[in-house]
Amino acid sequence: MGIDGSKGGAILFALAAVALASAGAPAQIAVSANDNKAVLNDGVVSIPASVAADTVTLINLGVSPPKVIAEIAAPSSVVGPPSSVAVASDESIAIVTAAIKIDPADAKKTVPDNRVSVIDLKASPPAVVQTVIAGMGAAGVAINRAGTLVLVANRAEGSVSVFSVAAKRLTPVGKIQLGAANSGPSAVGFTPDGKSALVTRDGDHKISVLSIDGNKVEHAKRDMNAGLRPYPLGITSDGRYAAIGNIGLGDGDADTMSLIDLQLKPPRVVETVTVGQTPEGLAVAPDGIHVAVTVMNGSNKPKASPYHAEKGLVRVFRIVQGRFQHVADASVGRWCQGAAWSANGQTLLVQCMVEREILAFAFNGKELKAAASIKVNGGPAGIHVANQ
Repeated sequence: MGIDGSKGGAILFALAAVALASAGAPAQIAVSANDNKAVLNDGVVSIPASVAADTVTLINLGVSPPKVIAEIAAPSSVVGPPSSVAVASDESIAIVTAAIKIDPADAKKTVPDNRVSVIDLKASPPAVVQTVIAGMGAAGVAINRAGTLVLVANRAEGSVSVFSVAAKRLTPVGKIQLGAANSGPSAVGFTPDGKSALVTRDGDHKISVLSIDGNKVEHAKRDMNAGLRPYPLGITSDGRYAAIGNIGLGDGDADTMSLIDLQLKPPRVVETVTVGQTPEGLAVAPDGIHVAVTVMNGSNKPKASPYHAEKGLVRVFRIVQGRFQHVADASVGRWCQGAAWSANGQTLLVQCMVEREILAFAFNGKELKAAASIKVNGGPAGIHVANQ
């Protein structure tokens, strides 16, 4: 079906490089993984008749409005949380996972995938330089701040794969079995000191704590229960808190977002608030205070459904003394996925699958204002920037 893309054939938008040079501002790279295998038709996800290669779009957040730098081919997937992308702190590499692929035996079906692509962001043009194998249903991915360790949550086998990193290459060093195959490890995130990590498990409603010592990663035997189907997560820059989106059962009920106090021993859930139907994506701002959550709001439901809405939402909350305070909302497109903040916290990107675009919002600490739209080749399904 021509969807592999693991050799990283470059589809470079060269004119964007000129825009960067003239902008006079350092690039902050946002990496968007775009799925071409899935479309939404009146609430039903299906495979298009003609499947193009999945793509990865590199966006400069150091200019206003944000500009596309490059686009390359690499396998990705809308299945799993939109934390299927990780960017190294020094922006040397990005890592993109692929949770599903077209079934080689039946082009009308998908099966779990296990490919993980390493993209050299410093190359000219940027390119996939390595493809490694994680577990089946490779979904959420994270790189520690030191750039030496990578974790991949494997949704289809209940595990987390561990890789060491050196010279822009990954080497497998282990795998942790967290639960049954259907426990659904989804998103994963390191604490800033790299000594622990969290993994959401939407299949059995748990959030697992991992302990880390060098390349040795173990289940710390601490699992928390925040809500129905914990899915996206973000950890504050000071390591004090983690925010978790609980996507629920998709039956039209209002779902929730929870706050974990990581400084308590043991860490525990200290706050849960209602955010609306299906909080698919979540991003903590660099200030460690603001949290953006993308809410499908019924935009992925059939029009005849009583839970249908024409637009999704992005909502911003502030963490104050262990509690969430609502700050601002903005309407977005349909079946929207991940979010990412600029380094100064003044620009917020939101991915919208149906429209195949990434919306940019200006944020002043009080309100969100639509600022720009970036069209991408494929449905934007995962996004990340360094240290978020």
